[in-house]
Amino acid sequence: MGKVAVAFAAVAVVAACSVAAVMVDRRMKSRRKWRTVVEILKELEDDCDTPVGRLRQVVDAMAVEMHAGLASEGGSKLKMLLTFVDDLPTGREKGTYYALHLGGTYFRILRVLLGGQRSYLDVQDVERHPIPSHLMNSTSEVLFNFLAFSLERFIEKEENGSNSQGVRRELAFTFSFPVKHTSISSGVLIKWTKGFEISEMVGQDIAECLQGALNRRGLDMHVGALVNDTVGALSLGYYHDPDTVVAVVFGTGSNACYLERTDAIIKCQGLLTTSGSMVVNMEWGNFWSSHLPRTSYDIDLDAESSNANDMGFEKMISGMYLGDIVRRVILRMSQESDIFGPISPVLSEPYILRTNSVSAMHEDDTPELQEVARILKDLGVSDVPVKVRKLVVKICDVVTRRAGRLAAAGIAGILKKIGRDGSGGITSGRSRSEIQMQKRTVVAVEGGLYMNYTMFREYMEEALVEILGEEVSQYVVVKAMEDGSSIGSALLVASLQS
Repeated sequence: MGKVAVAFAAVAVVAACSVAAVMVDRRMKSRRKWRTVVEILKELEDDCDTPVGRLRQVVDAMAVEMHAGLASEGGSKLKMLLTFVDDLPTGREKGTYYALHLGGTYFRILRVLLGGQRSYLDVQDVERHPIPSHLMNSTSEVLFNFLAFSLERFIEKEENGSNSQGVRRELAFTFSFPVKHTSISSGVLIKWTKGFEISEMVGQDIAECLQGALNRRGLDMHVGALVNDTVGALSLGYYHDPDTVVAVVFGTGSNACYLERTDAIIKCQGLLTTSGSMVVNMEWGNFWSSHLPRTSYDIDLDAESSNANDMGFEKMISGMYLGDIVRRVILRMSQESDIFGPISPVLSEPYILRTNSVSAMHEDDTPELQEVARILKDLGVSDVPVKVRKLVVKICDVVTRRAGRLAAAGIAGILKKIGRDGSGGITSGRSRSEIQMQKRTVVAVEGGLYMNYTMFREYMEEALVEILGEEVSQYVVVKAMEDGSSIGSALLVASLQS
């Protein structure tokens, strides 16, 4: 019996050792897998790093590209388009005006009532609708017939409650895509961005397309201005504060405009305006520099996009793309480890993760990151531990921090070009004493990414102070312009009538 007991004991010891060995092996494999995702995260952090020295290199590159784009057509990745807006609203405008805004994700219609002084601006009946996806690759006729029909319904509601029948209405068309203007109320489409692909419209006059659709529906409405969204935001900013000289939009896409001296627009020698200046639409989404911190995820996203080798800056900082960069990082981690469980086929779908979901995960303050868990479940990733949810939040933070800081560098680049960054600009020739007389400068900012994503906004504003320094940054004011592109465009139409 003693020998049997010893034998059983020996077997038990062997079994226990085997179980222990399996557990140790599993623990070792788990650690290796976790080490793999930590290495992927560290690589992402290194590749997205934006120290202030690097940001200042981006600032310099932006200013140089702006100068080159003003010097000659095709001389820069920045188109630096003339808008023919040389006088901005003064506050003395009167009357009722309309705006239609076609953006990247939504279209808006609104009516503005002006009373002849800055304090009297009444924005009425704002309608905001998602753009039906089928319109983005339909035809010119289908798109503009839809917009005209939407305007008709808007006006019908107005007429039901007023005596406005038979009145000709002035309309501003806010068009958030690159246009080569021939006047303030006309211009041809250069190319589509933000996922639109109606090739037949390239080269067509956008205002004529809309006016034709309005006429076909019998609407007595005149397209009085064709306005880029950034120019609309600048217009509203200037209406409230004449120190506004720059406007930037961070939404589905991203762009900027600013007020430039006409004598600095070398490619249009002899250009004369009563004000001595003109608003320039930069189309900064296409900016590129070797100093931009590009990752393998950016390279793959660009290669697989419908506009490869184009809009490189926009693809790093705008709402259309940030979610997909995060998705690509999560997908790689799930392919190289099993911390997310079996690989979800949903994670392989481009743009399935929207930037508003990234914002929700990034800013999740629930005890166990339940919002992160919910969004991951929508992506086919279920039951991940809190440790993994925190990892996802960190990915969102790295990608968004880079975007916000690069956005700040873009703004600082504009300020440098016009001598508002404390350095005097790249070609100003100003004396040191003049440089020290820093002017108050207002930057109008609009777009869902900036308005709704708190961490993006904070990273951008924090980096702007870092780049400019405490002394100069106190003179630079960033102001949010909700619906600024639409309201401001209506103000521009009004200023043409006054």
